[in-house]
Amino acid sequence: MTKPDKLPLVVLISGSGSNLQAIIDQAAAGLAVEIRAVVSNRPGVRGLERAEAAGIATRVLDHKAFPDRESYDLALADLLDEFQPQLVILAGFMRILSPLFIQRFRGRMLNIHPSLLPKYRGLHTHQRALDAGDSEHGASVHYVTEELDGGPLILQARVAIEPEDNAVRLAERVLAKEHIIFPMVIRWIAEGRLTLTEGRVIKDGKALEKPLYLTDTGAPEP
Repeated sequence: MTKPDKLPLVVLISGSGSNLQAIIDQAAAGLAVEIRAVVSNRPGVRGLERAEAAGIATRVLDHKAFPDRESYDLALADLLDEFQPQLVILAGFMRILSPLFIQRFRGRMLNIHPSLLPKYRGLHTHQRALDAGDSEHGASVHYVTEELDGGPLILQARVAIEPEDNAVRLAERVLAKEHIIFPMVIRWIAEGRLTLTEGRVIKDGKALEKPLYLTDTGAPEP
């Protein structure tokens, strides 16, 4: 079997870019992707420095320079098209995307969210899990649809909530899991093992009836 070409990506960020760094590190270790650009809606963030240090093209498209969400999203979509990505990665991109943008990249856009979806869509997920008295929390990788944090789930990682946890401690442990599961899903797509077909996640030729979970050994399980 011939080695597949590298999957072209564009990564969208708004902040420190730690998930971006996890993808950069995996790419350096052999993950068959080409990060063609990193785009931020905020200037001067740490994630742009990470990309530049790795020799990746960076762009800033400041949402504050646009009168409304739709005009920003149109400009953002046009910018992404310049790089012709086969996959768009939302790695801490703190913007709600408009339906027109999502439709343009349907089936080729991934997000990572710090909760065990469908629990705790939106913001402040760690504190919400603590306030609810949950015994576990975690992170989810999913395809992006018009429903906020509601697209088809692919892979989740669980984190036990400890008695002494606060939102900061819990967030740190969840983030460590994010750095594992996001590159893992990207690898499956790069290897042609994962697709979104007619709204269903197909992995290794089979439709997922529920998300996969990361085990303690680092391997996914149904």
